[in-house]
Amino acid sequence: MSDDLLRIFKERRALLEGHFLLTSGLHSPRYLQCARVLMDPALATRLGAELAEALRPVLPAPPAVVVAPALGGVLVAHEVARAFGVAGLFTERQDGGMVLRRGFVLETGQPVVVVEDVITTGGSTREVMEAVTRAGATVVGVGSLVDRSGGAVDLGVPRRSLLTLEVPTYEAAACPLCAGGSKPEKPGSRAAR
Repeated sequence: MSDDLLRIFKERRALLEGHFLLTSGLHSPRYLQCARVLMDPALATRLGAELAEALRPVLPAPPAVVVAPALGGVLVAHEVARAFGVAGLFTERQDGGMVLRRGFVLETGQPVVVVEDVITTGGSTREVMEAVTRAGATVVGVGSLVDRSGGAVDLGVPRRSLLTLEVPTYEAAACPLCAGGSKPEKPGSRAAR
C-alpha cells in the first residue's frame, strides 16, 4: 500500500515541495495535503477501510468509537469508523486545548481508536488522546494515513500508518531553508492563525 499511496499523493498534487511551517511549529521542505486525496469519496472510503484493517490485528479490543482532531482528521475518523461499524467523533481546539464538543460523549472505559491524517511529532494526537482519557474512555490504538516521522513517534499504544516517510523537520532557528533566505508557507488547517 505504501508505494501506491505515495503515487496517489503525487498524482493528486498532495505532496508539496517548498518551505512549510507545520502545525507543530517546525519547518519542513515537504508538506502533505491529505484533503486533496480525501476529497475523492471512493478513495477516502478505501483508505479508511485499509487503515481499519491495518489496526485490527494490533488492537487489544475492538473500538466502540473512533476519534480524531478537527480539521484534518475528521474525514479519516468518519471513514475508519464506517469500516469498524462504530461512531466517528472529533475534537476541536478550545481555549488552547483539544476538547469534545457538539454533545459528543464517551462512556467510562469505552475502547477508542484515535486517528489522524498525518503524524509528524504526535502532538495533536497526544492532545486528542488526553481529551479521550479525560472523558473516561480508553485509547486502545492510534492510526494515521501518513507517518512523516519515519516511525519514530511513540504514543504508548499500538499504532499503524498506511504510509511511513522520513521527512526532515527543523526548528525555526536551525532551519537551512530560512538560512537560505526562504520564508515558510503555512498551508494547513491553522493557516489563518
